[in-house]
Amino acid sequence: MAATPPSGNMLKTFEGVTPFIKKITSRRYYIDNWVFKLHYRVTFLILIASTILVCSKQYIGEHIHCIADAGVPENVMNTYCFFTSTFTLIKDLNAKLLDMGNLPHPGVGSYGINSTDEVKHHAYYQWVPFVLFGQALMFYLTHMLWKKLEGGRIKYLVDGLQLAAFSLQEKNVKVQNQTIPSKQEKDEKINIIKKAFLERVYISGHWSMNLILCEFLNFGNVLLQIYITNKFLNGDFLSLGADVIRVGLESSVDPLDEVFPKVTKCTFHKYGPSGSIQWHDAMCVMALNVVNDKIYTFLWFWYIFLLICSAAGLIWRFITVLLHAKSRSFNRLVYATTGPGRVNPWDVLTVSRYCSYTDWLFLRYLSKNLDGLVFREMIIGLAEDLERTDEELNNSLLNKSSDEPKAVPNEYKVD
Repeated sequence: MAATPPSGNMLKTFEGVTPFIKKITSRRYYIDNWVFKLHYRVTFLILIASTILVCSKQYIGEHIHCIADAGVPENVMNTYCFFTSTFTLIKDLNAKLLDMGNLPHPGVGSYGINSTDEVKHHAYYQWVPFVLFGQALMFYLTHMLWKKLEGGRIKYLVDGLQLAAFSLQEKNVKVQNQTIPSKQEKDEKINIIKKAFLERVYISGHWSMNLILCEFLNFGNVLLQIYITNKFLNGDFLSLGADVIRVGLESSVDPLDEVFPKVTKCTFHKYGPSGSIQWHDAMCVMALNVVNDKIYTFLWFWYIFLLICSAAGLIWRFITVLLHAKSRSFNRLVYATTGPGRVNPWDVLTVSRYCSYTDWLFLRYLSKNLDGLVFREMIIGLAEDLERTDEELNNSLLNKSSDEPKAVPNEYKVD
């Protein structure tokens, strides 16, 4: 029987991620921006894939394999050292001694029962899959919160208008699994959106505040995950990527050997025939750390990138708050991506003069979910309705002032 190629095994390993990818990438409605998606889509999938890879044994074999003397069975020593902890000797993390042949492996040297040499314990490896999976859930949690707070408003208003740009018939037209609405249905849906906007049916000030709150939570979550990972790795995570860049991986003892040693020591105690405590020294091969060091090195760079993007997203949000109702060129820039039916910035600015930041932001997300031509038709109609309402209000005030009785001059008053 032919052996399964490694690429085939790799695909089978990550079959568990496929349902998450299909579920996350199949959304038809946009209620957030690309920075938000970096958290609950990209980072979530990275951490889930890392969890699956760490739990897989087909590439790295057994997670730990210990060599001990004949006094302890091999399976007992492997289980004991995995569930307790292994350690390395600080004084033996010496590249010069290793190159001279005085040490077998970095951090592995002679260690007696009465030794006072400083050691560094490594107990994190048994918790790696649990921590990675928990962090993945935390990155997805903010998205779930925002979906709950958003309440499906965008979906309700734009549902059925995805193909409205092709509404040329008097009846609905079905194309595969989608339906092109009729011209009348398209006009009715656009009127519903305009009415919802004018009467504030689905929009409130809390909508934008909730989104900004979730964006701050995303930023804070990245900081929290960096802190958690650093505590988990005994304070070695904060400088991990910087040390790799500075020192490199060419040395006999590189930064990854110190944080993720491939060979460690372990001691097992048991009673001997005479009742005295016997000391059994073991040397353990940590195959799991071959994967761990690459995962956490990548996560260091990814978290830095994600932190910068999240901070840039918050700065952009602050800029939109300041300029959304004042700058025509800013609106031209923001709405330049609405598609082939690009909106006249003056129409957007006309609408902006009558609405709050929440209204402006809601319109921005409507533009992401509607075809450019449909959104252009909707925003022009909305601008005309607002100007007409404003004109009617001004006329009513003028008529009211003209209908009021004028004061009679004193010289015409009759005593």
